[in-house]
Amino acid sequence: MTAAAPSLPAGYRLFPRARVGSTNDEAKALALAGGEDGSVVWALEQSAGRGRHGRAWASPAGNLYMSILTRPERPPGEAAALGFVAGLAVADALGELAPTLPQPRCKWPNDILVGGRKIAGILLEAEVGAGGRLGFVVVGIGVNLVSAPTAVAFPATSVAGEGAPAPAPAAALAAVVGSFDRWNRLWLAQGFAPVRAAWRERALALGSEIRVRLETATLHGRFADIDQDGALLLDTGGELRRISAGDVFPAR
Repeated sequence: MTAAAPSLPAGYRLFPRARVGSTNDEAKALALAGGEDGSVVWALEQSAGRGRHGRAWASPAGNLYMSILTRPERPPGEAAALGFVAGLAVADALGELAPTLPQPRCKWPNDILVGGRKIAGILLEAEVGAGGRLGFVVVGIGVNLVSAPTAVAFPATSVAGEGAPAPAPAAALAAVVGSFDRWNRLWLAQGFAPVRAAWRERALALGSEIRVRLETATLHGRFADIDQDGALLLDTGGELRRISAGDVFPAR
């Protein structure tokens, strides 16, 4: 790997790679081999990057591709909070690295948008261990620094595409991990409430009409809120629907 290794907060260990299939797969392999909490896999390119539902994630050189292995001592039902932790971390890092960008917004459940276009995505993959306890959570993060895909369902952009100087992947990784560490510590110490409050302040379309595409149907309604577990609450004309997984789009 030719890129200079970034400096990470105490408790994090970097596993740099030039090219992998998927940083999430590498991090899961580390986890199964006994890898420690705070292990970070970073690749300059991915040949089989993926997002939610197994969708392909274009991974050319120049962007950020990383996965953080975490072992939080929390019930499995609380693992989804790490998606919001990571979302805030990426939004903070983008604000630090590229202050001329429009304010990054958090799109439920796990995307970051700038100017209404996707600039980053997050993929959580967890395993429950013996006794029903959470074994590990891998937090995969991809940030478009110099380029963005075009053949995608939701419009995408990059730091460079927004006219801002694109940071080097190493600098972006350091900023993201540093911010992740701060938000993760807050979550572990105080629970989801402060993370939820901060995420709501940056939420895209909160209070607005949206479409939510589920596996078998598309729902229309007002994005009323997220609940104490991070599920989306959709007001469909008097009925409040709780949605734990789906894809959000603007109302037509």
